Amino acid sequence: MAARGAFNSRLGFILAAAGSAVGLGNIWKFPFEVGNGGGAAFVVVYLAFCFILCYPVLVTEIAIGRKTQRNPVGAFKALGFRNWSIIGYLGLASGVLILSFYNVVAGWSFGYVIEMIQGNFGIGQEFGSFITDAVKVGLYGIIFMATTAFIVSNGIAGGIERAAKILMPSLIVIIIGLLMYALTLPNAMEGVKFYLVPDFSKLTGDVIYSALGQAFFSLSLGMGALITYGSYVSREQNIVSAGAFITLADVGIAFLAGFMMFPFVFSQGIEPAGGAGLIFITLPGVFETLGPNIGVVVGVLFFLLLTFAALTSTVSLLEVPTSYVVDEHGVDRKKAVWVIATIIFLIGIPSMLSNGTVAWLSSFITLPGHDNAISFMDFVEDLAADSFLPVGGFLIAVFAAWVWRKENLNEELAAGDPAIRGTLLQKYIDFAISYICPLMLGLIAVVTILDRFFGIELIKMVFG
Repeated sequence: MAARGAFNSRLGFILAAAGSAVGLGNIWKFPFEVGNGGGAAFVVVYLAFCFILCYPVLVTEIAIGRKTQRNPVGAFKALGFRNWSIIGYLGLASGVLILSFYNVVAGWSFGYVIEMIQGNFGIGQEFGSFITDAVKVGLYGIIFMATTAFIVSNGIAGGIERAAKILMPSLIVIIIGLLMYALTLPNAMEGVKFYLVPDFSKLTGDVIYSALGQAFFSLSLGMGALITYGSYVSREQNIVSAGAFITLADVGIAFLAGFMMFPFVFSQGIEPAGGAGLIFITLPGVFETLGPNIGVVVGVLFFLLLTFAALTSTVSLLEVPTSYVVDEHGVDRKKAVWVIATIIFLIGIPSMLSNGTVAWLSSFITLPGHDNAISFMDFVEDLAADSFLPVGGFLIAVFAAWVWRKENLNEELAAGDPAIRGTLLQKYIDFAISYICPLMLGLIAVVTILDRFFGIELIKMVFG
């Protein structure tokens, strides 16, 4: 354990694991998913899924990591189920592919911090040319990946934990500061009403499915990150309560991000379902209306928020393959980190070039049932983030309940919390891992794969 490193404190572990979960998905994807889902009704369903479905998987992943003190591949081998290490390899593939395109978007966020510092509010209207500038975007991506690698190369306590203790509180302070300012804007209360007052008539099969997928993706489940972080936790720590705090931190930051975003959106009369373009195309113009001084401050803080959120996630994404190479192949951590980071950056170059720079990458493939070709970056996202992750989560739940068995899971959970034995919470985790999680995650995986790759919209076929 000492050779691998460990978290120095319970707080450090919670902040690092919460940071793994908190990312661009919380700050930019969650608000526009809420907008597409009709507002507060989506929020209610999302919050319910986070605790009913995701929390049991989250504590299970941490428990597997702590029990074995190994990476996602080595963990299943250490438990005596070598054939099930396919889950770990799937998680490794997911993490590498997600980081390869995630770093591109993180580079955009970092680049926008630089543009906002210069007062270039017009960057939103120049977004198309910005993302096709391979030299500039590539440089931002190199800087971001190098920052990620520097943190991970310094180890668990000295790198990941130390960074989490700085980045997570900073992220929360920035969100709250922007939220307080947003509430002073004209029509801000209309945005609050849209966000907090549910209209359940807007709930459709598509909305429920989107909320379910967003909940699972936002907690970084199914890719081995929490197995990895769990492997650096001592057996004295209460991972049941730690898992609750991690879930609360993730959903709390997503909730605050939406609370911050919609007053900005409604103050300018912008369509709340504007999507990703809302962030990089529309918001710089919104910040410009706040005046040359306040606009710069708010713009810099907003994109700094995005950058910090991205960094907490890229750190965990890089740690997953790093832990595998260090554990299974005995490579020095620093060497492993920089080699892996370089390889992943190179893997991400096609994604970087697929946003208009290279024509064939920008129209990479037309999938069955879809009229338009999608970019290479969108294809990788559909494959790794939307398909691999729910498959991985489904397999983890099946493994924990029916192969490793609930009795062993319960014993590991009780190691740091003996009082959980026989409680309603323990019984719920058992039931959820055995039935609810495999059913729901299996459903997400099937629906997503059929939709993305075969053009079969199962949700619409069932719900009309």
